[in-house]
Amino acid sequence: MRQSIHSAPYVLLRERLKAARVAAGLTQIELSAKLERPQSYVAKYEGGDRRLDIVEFIDVCGLLGISPELLIRDLTKT
Repeated sequence: MRQSIHSAPYVLLRERLKAARVAAGLTQIELSAKLERPQSYVAKYEGGDRRLDIVEFIDVCGLLGISPELLIRDLTKT
């Protein structure tokens, strides 16, 4: 069982979340404000220094306007 934040699926997840943030036209600071978290929160999960739990993941997806279900489905194809 792969549990590392550096595993290929988790790296892909981080890349997809960052791409979605950029596509939404948001900086890390803007997204972190919407999440009511410090900017370092976004920087750490995007950079692989912090793992998102499922509730955090759903919140981030909601603010980015992406479907967590579709993202998970896409990740399970790799």
